Amino acid sequence: MTIDERLERIEAALLLLCERHETKAWYSVEEFARLVGRSAFTCREWCRRGRIHADKKQSGRGAHAAWAISHDELERYRREGLLAEPQERNLPGSGQFSGNGSSP
Repeated sequence: MTIDERLERIEAALLLLCERHETKAWYSVEEFARLVGRSAFTCREWCRRGRIHADKKQSGRGAHAAWAISHDELERYRREGLLAEPQERNLPGSGQFSGNGSSP
């Protein structure tokens, strides 16, 4: 490994450390994923399934809003982990139905 390659690795590590210490009011799914060491896909699923508190924010790109996770939620996740799976979900094929208890 050359000295230039080593310097590039050190600079990349320093950049990652600086990003971890940067406090923002809201994080994108990609930023949140990088901070907690998970993939963006996994974190997006957590948002969709209600496993972390997140809000949909208009990103100005395209017709679909993007998930945004607050700094308070990042800290809560670091302390407590994922939220419990919501109970009243209608999951196709799961046999779980919410409502009046009658069959579909």
